[in-house]
Amino acid sequence: MPSSPPALRPAVPPATALRAVADLARARYSGDPERLARAVVTGIEQRSQAVRPGDLFAGLAGAHAHGARFAPDAIAAGAVAVLTDPAGAELIGAVDVPVLVHDDPRTVLGLLSATIYGHPSRRLQIIGITGTSGKTTTSYLVEAGLAAAGLRTALIGTIETRIDGQRVPSALTTPEAPQLHAMFALMVERGVQAVVMEVSSHALVLGRVDGVEFEVGAFTNLSQDHLDFHADFEDYFAAKRRLFEPESPIAARTCVVCVDDAWGRRLVREVGGRTTVVTTATRQSPTGEAEPDWTLVGAATVRGGGQEFTIAGPGVKTDVRLRLPGRYNVANALLAVAVCATAGIDATVAAAALAEVDVPGRMQRVDAGQDFLAVVDYAHKPAAIESVIATLREYAKQTGGRVAVVVGAGGDRDTGKRPLMGATAARGAELLIITDDNPRSEDPAEIRAAIRAGAVGIAETERGEVAEIGDRAAAITAAVDWARPGDIVLVAGKGHETGQEIAGVKYPFDDREVVAAALHRKTKDQTAS
Repeated sequence: MPSSPPALRPAVPPATALRAVADLARARYSGDPERLARAVVTGIEQRSQAVRPGDLFAGLAGAHAHGARFAPDAIAAGAVAVLTDPAGAELIGAVDVPVLVHDDPRTVLGLLSATIYGHPSRRLQIIGITGTSGKTTTSYLVEAGLAAAGLRTALIGTIETRIDGQRVPSALTTPEAPQLHAMFALMVERGVQAVVMEVSSHALVLGRVDGVEFEVGAFTNLSQDHLDFHADFEDYFAAKRRLFEPESPIAARTCVVCVDDAWGRRLVREVGGRTTVVTTATRQSPTGEAEPDWTLVGAATVRGGGQEFTIAGPGVKTDVRLRLPGRYNVANALLAVAVCATAGIDATVAAAALAEVDVPGRMQRVDAGQDFLAVVDYAHKPAAIESVIATLREYAKQTGGRVAVVVGAGGDRDTGKRPLMGATAARGAELLIITDDNPRSEDPAEIRAAIRAGAVGIAETERGEVAEIGDRAAAITAAVDWARPGDIVLVAGKGHETGQEIAGVKYPFDDREVVAAALHRKTKDQTAS
């Protein structure tokens, strides 16, 4: 089986009687009743290769194999009991440890994980951020605000997991419930006070955050993504709403919602009045809508590639400086300050801290002394691409330059967004180069064809040149070679990622390194000539 990152667990875990675990899960059990009565659990794992002595092994049904098949390995590693479903119990058969049987063990996995690790989220200020775009940037901004106020913080997200400023290995944006609660327990042990975490729709639907007690939940926006996983937009929205719906077992105590889009306004209408809601907006409210609690005052001013603006909230008005360009980052910053204020932080302290924040792979500049702008960004959805291009076009107005966009789409993911991405990029760029992203198990040419169909569907009077270069490094080099002084090259889709997955194999690939190499070669060639 594939290796896993080292387990992030407390050095001194609490001990829980197995019988209490069985009773909490309302699970049936088989095996020696005396052993059940004597057994003590000190951890929980669903990955047999990560089991430690004293663990409860969760053998869950998977997409390709049932986890119960690995119960013998888990028991050999020291598991004191197994939790599984009836099918799993049949696979396991007679073993020397108690087997707890639940009809749907995944539904109790979060609660059991929280209990076994002593409900660590109760001793932390947990802030969950969800939405389609902006989760990562907003998380970094919120963490900076909390740290500036003197709190010891942790961050769990797409790019990295950090505990008190130290990066630790992590496999998922939102870890599975056993790893998440173990991590919380480790954070408590290390003196962390506040945790900022991205909460994906997958995590909400699959129970990865079950058992977490959120102090604050924040909503950024909603646009097309993950419709390969969700039935439709309504299903996607319903997943996000779980973090805010008062009847939800994981509902945050206080909600902070950006109401710049219709989905945010709808969320407020649906949960407002039944829970505490704080709203933010960078745009004027539609007629009939309540005025937001936090607002942008006036307009943002571009300064040195970043921007400056003023925000106002209950009893406070403060200036914000950002290194990050783009109106959507104004919205992210406003939301971040409102979240910090809701968490009890002085808004002026939080706002001042944002000036030093950089986010890897989010509007990240690559500079090799060239006379044009090269940017790498994670945008891989139609709305995100549109926002990034709109931001860069504002820069182009100042330089009189053109915009080139290099973009692809991930395989085995939402296919409906591909032509939309092509159309959006073609409409906004003088040069669009369609390339490969992470094709995964799909034919890369078919993915590119779907993007190209959307791009060429735009009238020629509305779009620039459209090219197709499958090799991503070659595509990036072509865009760099095309650029003249004052132009902008945007490489979109992968951002901070350091690999490219093709036919089940992940090859080393970092857009930032490839852009830098192309820039250095071009600069060297120009100097030589």
